[in-house]
Amino acid sequence: MPHDGQLAEGAALPAGLRPYSRTAVFTQDTVPAALLKAHHTKDGAWALIRVLEGELIYRVTDPRRSAVQRVLTSHTAPGVIEPTILHAVEPVGAVRFFVEFHRQEAAP
Repeated sequence: MPHDGQLAEGAALPAGLRPYSRTAVFTQDTVPAALLKAHHTKDGAWALIRVLEGELIYRVTDPRRSAVQRVLTSHTAPGVIEPTILHAVEPVGAVRFFVEFHRQEAAP
């Protein structure tokens, strides 16, 4: 299912995806530098940015999508990351978050 890149509040992953990995919990002091600049997931890898505490700015910077910027908190829907689409995050003060990776469920 294609995604429109708008990442509206409440955007969700396409049906049929299952989690397969997640990062450690990052803080404003431990977030890897690579996440702070434009980067992407591999083909087929979707992800959710889940904020546990504080605020995190999530930006989609890929020229194949409309520019999007959202402030993620523990009270908002997670940030949805599409495969191969450039994006970055920026902590706003103290924050705790992790990234959960999803892929298409394997056929039986």
